Amino acid sequence: MKILFIHQNFPGQYRALAPSMVKQGHEVMAISSRKETSIQGIPNISYENPRSSSKNIHPWLQSTEAAIIRGQAVASTLEQLIKNGFVPDAIVGHAGWGEMQFVRQVAPHARIVSFCEYFYHGQGSDVDFDPEFPAAPDAMLRCHARNLHLTSALVDSDVGLSPTEWQASQFPDFLRQRLEVCHDGIETDRLTPHKDAWIKLGRDNIKAQMGDEIITFINRNLEPMRGYHSFMRALPHILAERPNARVILLGGNEVSYGPAPATGGGYKAQFLREVQDKIDLSRVHFVGQVPYGTMVNMLRISAVHVYLTVPFVLSWSMLEAMSLGCCVVGSSTPPVQEVITHGQNGLLVDFFDPKDIARKVCDVLARPKDYLDIRRAARTHVVQHYDYQSVCLPRHHRIITGQAMRA
Repeated sequence: MKILFIHQNFPGQYRALAPSMVKQGHEVMAISSRKETSIQGIPNISYENPRSSSKNIHPWLQSTEAAIIRGQAVASTLEQLIKNGFVPDAIVGHAGWGEMQFVRQVAPHARIVSFCEYFYHGQGSDVDFDPEFPAAPDAMLRCHARNLHLTSALVDSDVGLSPTEWQASQFPDFLRQRLEVCHDGIETDRLTPHKDAWIKLGRDNIKAQMGDEIITFINRNLEPMRGYHSFMRALPHILAERPNARVILLGGNEVSYGPAPATGGGYKAQFLREVQDKIDLSRVHFVGQVPYGTMVNMLRISAVHVYLTVPFVLSWSMLEAMSLGCCVVGSSTPPVQEVITHGQNGLLVDFFDPKDIARKVCDVLARPKDYLDIRRAARTHVVQHYDYQSVCLPRHHRIITGQAMRA
């Protein structure tokens, strides 16, 4: 088959899938906004937006207009690609940015598979979950408008892909029927525990290794949507009870999700200021954004990994931590509850209760041998349900080629 991947930052979540399709003998190309002519050995056709967004457009339509502009650019690029002889049998792309808007009109005979990551709701989901950050009065209407381009792309697709059952459940029933659930996949053969792993904490030149009381916390950016504020509020309790514990926080200081802080300066500083007089800062290490291999070793030495999230997209990092044999203390919120069963393959805590978080973390640190079975069960669960090679790749292949059967 001729397979075309569309993703503004290709390969994105197709970093393993696209090369796998090449290895299976398919002819693969990509369309993205990146300038490289080849990415991971796959020919990449770059698109450029024909214009910027309008200055005075209705604010609820800003994301929709941006999506249409991207979709228009991709459609023009795809049309030229077809004229040059590459007529795709299947088109696989992320629907969240609008790039899949018009592919059906340009390539009517292709099988279209759209990645549908999240359907926004103003109530009962991420937007109104945390009362500390109340939703704007017009949030429900704004979210409805934000779904316009995603709905359009999914209606025009042969099938949509959602990475988890909970994320799929957020779509209205008539759209949910068009979705298959298939995670991107975790490379569990690479993400394995290693007792000799270590990292160096550069600020103090400290070597941290397996057996140390290392608590890890990972966000793309440190922010409330991923429970950064709740975790920081748990630190005074944790560090007081565990005098040998060290905390490593990986993440940037921008905003990935939700509004920016009203005070300015980023959420990292805001919630650090709240607790800095109550903690030993020499044992709290903000490492920023680090190379992937460093993150993996950080998780390998982790005595306990804390993952908190509002009801939203499930992070790869939690599943990667489980694959690496971490004992995960996760928020008792739907995306996490789909994966973690409390006391079996991880621990669940109240997202809003720093003392509950601290109690669970301290218990794991105090009795590490009692949690060995949970660590092993965490890895086993990810291998059985999310392994890229044995579970997710075969399912992706069946969906893309049109052979998928609903359970």
